[in-house]
Amino acid sequence: MSETSRPLEGRIALVTGATRGIGRAAALALAAAGAHVIAVGRTQGALEELDDAIAAAGGHRPTLVPLDLSEPDGIDVLGQAIFERHGRLDVLVHAAGMLGGLWPVAHVDLKLWDRIVATNLTSVYRLIRSLESLLRRADMGRALFLTVGEGVRQRAFWGAYAATKSAVDTLVRCWADEIEHTGVRAVLINPGAVRTRMHAEAFPGVDPETLTDPADLGPMIVAYAAAKDLGLPAEPVRFSDWKAAQAASPAASSPVIS
Repeated sequence: MSETSRPLEGRIALVTGATRGIGRAAALALAAAGAHVIAVGRTQGALEELDDAIAAAGGHRPTLVPLDLSEPDGIDVLGQAIFERHGRLDVLVHAAGMLGGLWPVAHVDLKLWDRIVATNLTSVYRLIRSLESLLRRADMGRALFLTVGEGVRQRAFWGAYAATKSAVDTLVRCWADEIEHTGVRAVLINPGAVRTRMHAEAFPGVDPETLTDPADLGPMIVAYAAAKDLGLPAEPVRFSDWKAAQAASPAASSPVIS
């Protein structure tokens, strides 16, 4: 196959939340683009289903990592294993996260709060801490983080989820500024309303057929994973904007972040 059809041939790509939703779509798209995917998810059975899907589509068999990102040391162990096997990491796509229900801030159970923070925020710190050196070893390391729109961030009952996602945006931007003079680039992606289990939990009355199919985000994730010219993530990149740009000019698949 040509370099155009498999732009990530030979690259190593780690995807969290890879067993469902956007994470699964990202894993399938990256594998179709030639990457060797390291798929992280909590459920072994769902990881094996992903393995079968990637193989059936002609991709390289992925490495399956059953891991709960809220576990304190699992990410460090994963980073060491990637170093020992591959010596570098070309792409990180962090799609894992949890809503944790919708509660008044004063009513959020302390154990639930700790788990939401560990899953949504602390895991990002630990991923950066464990994987930055591996991303620096790549020719052009790319780290993509899924985020949310402003409409969610200041909405009643969304306090725990919104606070952690806002904190992730700030953390990623600080980190991106720190690594500006390296070959590593970070990207914040706002996918909008997507047909996922989390969206159904938050908005049970919404017709799922009116939402974006997670698979539609695959080409965008591949484009940013392969992009050579990326600046700092001043603002999250919205899928709707990227899709509109593609419709206007398919040649606009080389993204630039100012």
